[in-house]
Amino acid sequence: KGGDWRWFYFRGIAYERSRQWPLAEADFRKALAINPEQPQVLNYLAYTWADMGVNLEQAREMLEKATKLASRDGHIVDSLGWVYYRLGRYEDALRELERAMTMVPAEAVVNEHLGDVYWKLGRKREAVFKWRHALALNPEPEEVERINKKLKEAAEIAASAEPL
Repeated sequence: KGGDWRWFYFRGIAYERSRQWPLAEADFRKALAINPEQPQVLNYLAYTWADMGVNLEQAREMLEKATKLASRDGHIVDSLGWVYYRLGRYEDALRELERAMTMVPAEAVVNEHLGDVYWKLGRKREAVFKWRHALALNPEPEEVERINKKLKEAAEIAASAEPL
């Protein structure tokens, strides 16, 4: 198998950040071939798949494994909640995302994800609150744009007299 898994993991992150996903995915897979029990690598690959809406069942299995290996890592718990969300398992997502909030309450993306679940569960006011809170936590520019779009849609629904 050869090599240090960390080298492939960090290079994979660099590729993913520079929008070279096929190269990133190959490196994450190589890192897991070397160390299949590495929760950070499991998390990064599976979360990215969940975000892309691909390989969702495999991502779920990987994230369930990662949370067993690192049960106190709020980012990994968030990822598990996010894959449940993407699978339409909103109650499971709610459980995991509320748990992640207790671990990393000042993380913008965790607040956004929890807002998304609240919205799907009909808890519209709580969703808007979480999205606004996420904006106050200095998210990345693309996250700001995405959250503002959700808030605009929520405001349009409220203005059309549909109860929040």
